[in-house]
Amino acid sequence: QVQLVESGGGLVQTGGSLRLSCAASGRTFGSYAMGWFRQAPGKERESVAAISRSGYSTYYVDSVKGRFTISRDNAKNMVYLQMNSLKPEDTAVYYCAATSGSYLNWINGGREADYWGQGTQVTVSS
Repeated sequence: QVQLVESGGGLVQTGGSLRLSCAASGRTFGSYAMGWFRQAPGKERESVAAISRSGYSTYYVDSVKGRFTISRDNAKNMVYLQMNSLKPEDTAVYYCAATSGSYLNWINGGREADYWGQGTQVTVSS
């Protein structure tokens, strides 16, 4: 069993930055690929970024490339999402997710995960 707890969301102006953190419980954190999803009101949940078990491979949705950076610290059971140059369209609830499978499924539009966090609100004002 893995529990995921996100933190770091908040209200920021356009062009600002936020760093989301996801703390994972359990001793098997390194056996999961991790990702960040977001869901805006009236929209489907979408994959934003993902990172392999080792941390060497990452994926970003086109809309955040060059602005967001995903990273992980397996020694601390943590995953991060550094968000820079934020835009109003980044406003959403952001969720941390863990999968024992391949994160390539998320790249192809899949939204299945073994575990989800409770979400953290990010609001970007114009």
